[in-house]
Amino acid sequence: MKKMTVEQPGLEDKQKAQQIYSILVRQYGMPEWRQPLPAVDELVSTILSQNTNDVNRDRAFDNLRDIFPTWDAVRDADEKAVIEAVRIAGLANQKGPRIQQVLRQISDERGEITLDFLRKLETEEARLWLTRQKGVGPKTAAIVMQFSLGIPAFPVDTHVYRVSGRLGLRPLKMNVAKTHIWMERLFEPDQYGPGHLNFIRHGRETCHARKPECDRCPLSDLCDFYQTT
Repeated sequence: MKKMTVEQPGLEDKQKAQQIYSILVRQYGMPEWRQPLPAVDELVSTILSQNTNDVNRDRAFDNLRDIFPTWDAVRDADEKAVIEAVRIAGLANQKGPRIQQVLRQISDERGEITLDFLRKLETEEARLWLTRQKGVGPKTAAIVMQFSLGIPAFPVDTHVYRVSGRLGLRPLKMNVAKTHIWMERLFEPDQYGPGHLNFIRHGRETCHARKPECDRCPLSDLCDFYQTT
């Protein structure tokens, strides 16, 4: 992913974002990320999480680590063995080879399988390095940065993208990649993690993709979608 030019949100956008953040914290509390993982572990776990639920993601991850004692062993293993190890997560024929390819890319460039060096980089430098790796998109990069490396980043998944669009927090036609940067400019760095998690929870419990429950939504007064429909 190349460095992108993203417009700056205005003062009203930022004020609205703070109102929404406060309401979601009152509604759901101040959430915390699950058990933090080392950066490479988080990278693999996030790849496994695509198009599956958390339970099957964790089962696939644990199975992979039970069979292969190190990431070097995963990198060098027979492709079919890795695919079988992560099958429970779904799309194993894509995820298994993708994990091995990413591990090889890191190893080839750094001489070992580690991402700790990214802590010394600026946010955009770390994001660009991660998204250069095939199969690592902006959401995966942001999760690794925010929750494992301590580099502030706002991960945007399907829930965050949908909810932010309906609320009018971002330009409707803005793509997902640019929305990561836009959300980082709307919120404060210490709000990225809780904001990400509360947007996901709101998308799962209230602002559903097909039938949003607007009648019980605490954000309806601030929601463009609700006001226009």
